[in-house]
Amino acid sequence: MAHSKTRATDGKVTYPPGVKEISDKISKEEMVRRLKMVVKTFMDMDQDSEEEKELYLNLALHLASDFFLKHPDKDVRLLVACCLADIFRIYAPEAPYTSPDKLKDIFMFITRQLKGLEDTKSAQFNRYFYLLENIAWVKSYNICFELEDSNEIFTQLYRTLFQVINNGHNQKVHMHMVDLMSSIICEGDTVSQELLDTVLVNLVPAHKNLNKQAYDLAKALLKRTAQAIEPYITNFFNQVLMLGKTSVSDLSEHVFDLILELYNIDSHLLLSVLPQLEFKLKSNDNDERLQVVKLLAKMFGAKDSELAAQNKPLWQCYLGRFNDIHVPIRLECVKFASHCLMNHPDLAKDLTEYLRVRSHDPEEAIRHDVIVSIVTAAKKDLSLVNDALLNIVKERTLDKRWRVRKEAMMGLASIYRKYSLQGEGGREASKQISWIKDKLLHIYYQNSIDDRLLVERVFAQYMVPFNLETTERMKCLYYLYATLDTNAVKALNEMWKCQNMLRNHVKDLLDLIKKPKSEASSKAVFAKVMVITKNLPDPGKAQDFVKKLAQVLEDDERIRDQLETLVSPTCSCKQAEVCVRDITKKLGSPKQPSNPFLEMVKFLLERIAPVHIDTESISALIKQVNKSIDGTADDEEEGVPTEEAIRAGLELLKVLSFTHPVSFHSAETFESLLSCLKMDDEKVAEAALQIFKNTGNKMEESFPHIKSVLLQVLQTKAKRGPPRQAKYAIHCINAMFTNRDTHFAQIFEPLHKSLDPANLEQLITPLTTLGHLAQLAPEQFAAPLKSLVANFIVKDLLMNDRIPGKKTTKLWVSDDEVSPETMAKIQGIKLMVRWLLGVKNNQSKSGNSTLRMLTAILHSDGDLTEQGRMGKPDMSRLRLAAACALLKLAQEPCYHEIITLEQYQLCALVINDECYQVRQCFAQKLHRGLCRLRLPLEYMAVFALCAKDPVKERRAHARQCLVKNVNIRREYLKQHAAISDKLLSLLPEYVVPYTIHLLAHDPDYVKVQDIEQLKEIKEALWFVLEIIMAKNENNSHAFIRKMVENIKQTKDAQASSDPKTNEKLYTVCDVAMNIIMSKSTTYSLESPKDPVLPSRFFTKPDKNFSNTKNYLPPEMKAFFTPGKPKSANVLGAVNKPLSSAGKQLQSKASRMETTSNNDSSSNPGSPQRGKTRHDSTEMDHSENEDFSLKRSDSVDKDMEKPRARKRGVTSSDDQESKPKRGRKRGSANTTAATESEDQWDEDNRPEDEQNSPPKKGRRGRPPKSASSNQETPVKGRRGRKKAAPPPEEDDDENEEDEEEEERVDDEDEDDEDDKSSENMEVKPKGGRQARAPRRPQGSESAESVPQKRRGRPPKSAQPAAKKPTRGGRSKAAAAAAAKDDSEDEEEEEEEEEQDDEPAPRGRKKTTGRRR
Repeated sequence: MAHSKTRATDGKVTYPPGVKEISDKISKEEMVRRLKMVVKTFMDMDQDSEEEKELYLNLALHLASDFFLKHPDKDVRLLVACCLADIFRIYAPEAPYTSPDKLKDIFMFITRQLKGLEDTKSAQFNRYFYLLENIAWVKSYNICFELEDSNEIFTQLYRTLFQVINNGHNQKVHMHMVDLMSSIICEGDTVSQELLDTVLVNLVPAHKNLNKQAYDLAKALLKRTAQAIEPYITNFFNQVLMLGKTSVSDLSEHVFDLILELYNIDSHLLLSVLPQLEFKLKSNDNDERLQVVKLLAKMFGAKDSELAAQNKPLWQCYLGRFNDIHVPIRLECVKFASHCLMNHPDLAKDLTEYLRVRSHDPEEAIRHDVIVSIVTAAKKDLSLVNDALLNIVKERTLDKRWRVRKEAMMGLASIYRKYSLQGEGGREASKQISWIKDKLLHIYYQNSIDDRLLVERVFAQYMVPFNLETTERMKCLYYLYATLDTNAVKALNEMWKCQNMLRNHVKDLLDLIKKPKSEASSKAVFAKVMVITKNLPDPGKAQDFVKKLAQVLEDDERIRDQLETLVSPTCSCKQAEVCVRDITKKLGSPKQPSNPFLEMVKFLLERIAPVHIDTESISALIKQVNKSIDGTADDEEEGVPTEEAIRAGLELLKVLSFTHPVSFHSAETFESLLSCLKMDDEKVAEAALQIFKNTGNKMEESFPHIKSVLLQVLQTKAKRGPPRQAKYAIHCINAMFTNRDTHFAQIFEPLHKSLDPANLEQLITPLTTLGHLAQLAPEQFAAPLKSLVANFIVKDLLMNDRIPGKKTTKLWVSDDEVSPETMAKIQGIKLMVRWLLGVKNNQSKSGNSTLRMLTAILHSDGDLTEQGRMGKPDMSRLRLAAACALLKLAQEPCYHEIITLEQYQLCALVINDECYQVRQCFAQKLHRGLCRLRLPLEYMAVFALCAKDPVKERRAHARQCLVKNVNIRREYLKQHAAISDKLLSLLPEYVVPYTIHLLAHDPDYVKVQDIEQLKEIKEALWFVLEIIMAKNENNSHAFIRKMVENIKQTKDAQASSDPKTNEKLYTVCDVAMNIIMSKSTTYSLESPKDPVLPSRFFTKPDKNFSNTKNYLPPEMKAFFTPGKPKSANVLGAVNKPLSSAGKQLQSKASRMETTSNNDSSSNPGSPQRGKTRHDSTEMDHSENEDFSLKRSDSVDKDMEKPRARKRGVTSSDDQESKPKRGRKRGSANTTAATESEDQWDEDNRPEDEQNSPPKKGRRGRPPKSASSNQETPVKGRRGRKKAAPPPEEDDDENEEDEEEEERVDDEDEDDEDDKSSENMEVKPKGGRQARAPRRPQGSESAESVPQKRRGRPPKSAQPAAKKPTRGGRSKAAAAAAAKDDSEDEEEEEEEEEQDDEPAPRGRKKTTGRRR
C-alpha cells in the first residue's frame, strides 16, 4: 500500500494493461480506442479493489482534467463521463476529487453528456444509458450536497432529464431518471424554489401538452417524493397565495393549474394548501375568486375525487360561491354541477338547494346552464337527479326568456323519450317522470306562439314520434292520451284544433289565389295572409314572408299543387312527408344556407302537415280500442285500466272526428263505432254518438248497410237512452239523414203522447229529446210544442210540487241526490228555452211568457208555488236553471229586446246568490256568453256585483273574466275597423254607464247618503274601472269622464219621474267621477268624441238641464285616494280555463246591436288611432320574475275581510305600509293579443280605501219599507239572497282544473360596483317552496251549509271562522256543479263545435312575469 501511495503521489499516471498514454498527441480514433479500454477496466472494478483504486487514482484525476472535460469530440466526452461515473462508484463514498470547483465541473460535465439520451436510435445510446444507470444506482450526485453550487448542479440535471425524456425511452430509462432525481430530493437537506420550479413547470398545461413524457416523469417523481417535497410545495403556495409574493417563482401565475395537477397526482401534496384555497374563495378580487372556483370545480368534480368528503369546510365554502355576486363565478359553479352530479351522486342533495336558487338567477345564462347541467346528468342516468332537481327544470318551462324555456322544454322532452317512450330505465324510471308529458302539454296554454310551436314539435318528435310505424304510433298515442291529466288533454285537443284551423286557412288562401285577379280578391288574399301570419313566430317579419309565399304559390303551379295535396283532408302521413320535403327543397337555395323565408315556410308546413293522423291511422286506432274491448290489449302492462283506456280511446277519436272527419270514412271504422254504441259504459256510447255526428254526413250514400242499423239504435237512444245520449242521438239524425223530418216525427209523436207527470223519473230523457227536437225542427212541431209548453211544462210540471223536498240546511247537493221532480223541472225549463231559440221570433209572445215564468222563479227563490214544499238544494238548482235560461235568451237579439230592465237586474243578482255553486256556475255561463260576443255589453256590468262576494276566489274569477272580455273586445275592434256602427255594443268603455245604472238599482243601495252603502258602490265601480282604465289609449280616461258627466245630464229611463231613483243615479255618477279623478291624471283632457248613452237605460240629455250638484256627502272624500291603476295579475281562482273569443266573432257581433239615444257613436280607441300593444317581454319588471301568480289567502280571512282590507279612513301607517309579498298562483289568461299587463292583482295593490272593499252586513233583501217604494215586475221587488261562502273543506281542494303553481323568487341583483361587498353572497329572497299541485276534483257530494250570517259580514262584528277553510267549493260540489253545468255547455256544441273546448290562448296560467 505504501508503494501504491508513493506512486500515486508521484503524479505518474498508471494506465490499465494494454493502454498507452492518453494525451493530445494521439488521434481521436486512437484516443477513443484507448478510452474504451479504460472504461472496460473501470467497469470491471469494484469498491473492494483497494490496490487497483490506489493504482489508478492518478488516472482518475487525469480523466477529470480540462483536456477531457472540454474535449471537442462527443465520443471522447461520453467515454470520459462513463469513466468518471465508474470512478465515483469505485471510490464511494469518498470521491478522489477534493476541489469543490472540480466536482462542480465534473457533475456539470456528466449532466451535459446525459443529453445524449435524447436520441434513442444513436449507436452510442447504450453507453448513455449505462451512464444514467450508473449515476442513478450509485446516487453519485449526492456528493454535491456539500457544495455551495449544488442547487445549480441539481437544477441543470433536472432540466436535462426533463428535456431528453421522450416516448422512445423504455420503462428502465424512466425508472433510473426517477431514482436519480428522487434521491436528491429525499436525501437532501432542502429543495430550492428553482429546483421545485424545474419539476412543477412540467405540470403546467402548456408544457404538459408539449411533452407528455416529461409530465409523466414529474408525476412519478412527485409521487415518489411526496412526503419529502410536500413542505416545499406548501411553502411555495403559501408565498404566492397567502403572502402575494408572486416574484418568488415564474410559476406564480400558474398556481391554480399546479394545484389541480398536484391534487390529481397525490392529494397529500396539498394537505396544507387546501385551507389556503378556502381563504382565497373569499377574496375581494373577482378574477381570483373565479380562478379558485374553476380549480375547485375540477377538483370536486373529478371522477375519483374524495375531496368533498375529506374537506367538508372547503366544500361548504365552495357551495357558498353559488351565491357569489360575480356572474361568471355563479356561472362556473352551475356548469360544474353537471360533472359533480354524474361523478358524485352522493353530493346531489347538497347541490339541489343551490341549483334551485340559481334557477331564479337574474342572469339568463345562469338559469339556462342550470337546466343544461340537470338535464345532462338526467340523460346519462335518471337516478343521478332527484325529483327536486327535475322540478327545477319544470319551473323553468315558464321562464321569461325564450332561450331558457326552450332548453327546459327540450330537456324534459328528451328525458321523457329516453325513459318513458324507449323505457331505458324500466318502470320505476318511467313512473318517476310520468308528469313530464302533462307538463309539456300544459305549456300550450302559454300565449307565446314560440312556446306553442315548440310544444307541437316536441309532441311530434318526442312524445308520439311521427316516424314510428302506424300501428306503433297509434298505440303510443292511445296510451299517452289515456294517461294525460285533464288540462293536458284539453291542450292536446286544442293543438289539433289550431293545426286544423291553420290548415283550413292555407286551403282558403290557395282557393283565393286560384281565383281571377281583382281588387276584391287581392284584399281577401291580404286578409288571409294576416290571419296566417298570426300563427307564426315573429308576426312582424312573418307577414312579409307569407306575402312572398302567396306570390310564389301564384307563380309556381307545382308548389301550389303540392301544398293543396298537403292540406287536403285525404292527405296521408306519407304523402305529407313527401310534400314537405319537396316544397322545402324547391324553395331552398344551396347558395343561401341561412334563409329566413325558408325557415318560416318550414314552421308553417310543420304546423299544417298531417304527420300523425290519416285514414290508416284512424283504422289502427280503432283496432287498438277494439283490442281493449276484447281484452287482448296491453292495457294493464301500460298501467291503464281497461275501462279507462276504452273511454280515453273513444274521447280521442271524438276529438279527431272534429279535426279529421274524412279519415273516419271507412266501413271498418263505422262498424267498430256501432259496436261501441251497444256498450254499457255511458261515456263510451256518448263519444261514439258524437263521432257519428261529426263524421257521418256521407253515410247514407256511402254505407247504406250501416245506416239502417244505426238509425234503429239512434231512435232507441233518443226514446229510452240516458239524457245525454238522447241528445246526441237527435243531433246524429239531424246531421246524417236527409229525410230527418220523418225520423223526427217517429220519435216526437210517441214521446209526446207518453209524457206522464206522475212518473217523474221517466220524464227526463223524453223532455231532453223533445227539447232538442224543438230547437232543430221548431216549425215541424209548432202546434204540439206550444201546447206542450203551455199545458204540460208550465201547468203540470213547473206549477206543481208533487213530492215534498227533503228538509235540510244544505244549499247544494250532488246530482244523484237531487229529486227527480227537480231534474224534470230543469229539463222543462231547458225545453222552453230551446224551443224559443229554435223559433227565433216573438210573434206569438211566447218569449214574454217564458221570461215572466223565469223571473217568477227567481223572485220566489226557486220555489215557484211558494208552498214551502221544496228543499233548499232543489230551489238552488231551479234558480240557477232560470238564470242560465235568461242568459241563453239574452243571446238571441229578438229576445234580448223584450227583456225588461227589471228582469235584467233580477238576473244580475244571481251572481250574489246565497249558494256558492249557483254563483259559480252562473258566472261561468255569463263569461262564456260574453267571450263569444253573444251576450250584450250590459251583461258585463254584472261582474261589478262580484265585488261583494265573500269568497276571494269568486272575486278573482270575476276580475279575470272582466280582463279577458275587455281584451277580447279591444282586439276585435282592432281587427274589424269598419264596424264603427256597433261600437256601443263592443267598446269596453261603454260598460261604465251600464255599471252605473245597475249599481244605482242595487237593492242593497237603500239610503242615498249612507257612507257604508256608498263605499260598497265605490268598490263595485272600482272593480270595473280598475280594468277599463288600465290602458289610457287615445285618451279613454277623458272619454269615460265625459260619459259620466253626460249621465248626470240625463234621467234614469227606468223611472225618469222618480226623484229618489235619479238621485241614486247621480250619486253613483259622482262616486265614479271621484274614482276617475283620483286614479287618472289625464281625465281633464278633451274627450276624443262625445259618448253615446244607451236609450233603454237613460233618457235623452235635456239641453236646458245642467246638473253640476255634488251628491256625495263630504266625508266620502276621504275614501278616494290618488294613484293610477296598476297592471297586476289576478288570483288564479277560475274554475275552468277561460276560452278566447270564438271563431264566428264577426257574425256574432250582429247579435249585440244596442239602440242608442243618438245617431252616431264614438270610439276613443279606434284601430286607426290605437296604439299597438306592448309585448310582454318589454314590461318593466326584472328578468328574474316568473310568469306566475299569487296564491289566495286562507278563507278565514275571506270570511272576515272579504277582500283582506281594513275599512274606514286609512291611517298614515296603513297608507305607507306596503302590501306583503304573497305567493302568486295561476289564473286564466287573456287572449293572445293582450298580455298580462292588463290584468290586476287585488293582493298586490296598496292598502288604500279606494281599493278596499266595504264591510257591510249581509247582502240581503231590502227592508219592507224600502222595497215597497221599488217598482217590481211581478210581486214587488225582492232583492238577492245573501251570498254564502262555500262549505268548509281541506285547503288542498280546489274547484278548478289548472296547472300547478310556479313559485316566484323576486331576487334583487346586488350592486356589483360596491367594492366593499363585491364578494358577498347573493342571498335569495322570499324562499318559499313551490306550491304542490292541486288534487283533481272528486266525485263525492258536498253540501253548502248555510251560515248564521251569510255573505258579507255585518258591520258590528265579524263572525269567527270555526277553522281555516279554503275559499272555494269542495271538489265534490264542484264536480256536481260542473256536471249540472255541462248539459248547457254541450248544447253549445251544436252551435259552435269548435268553440266548446277552452282555448289555451286564454290559458289558465297568466303570462305574468316569468324569470
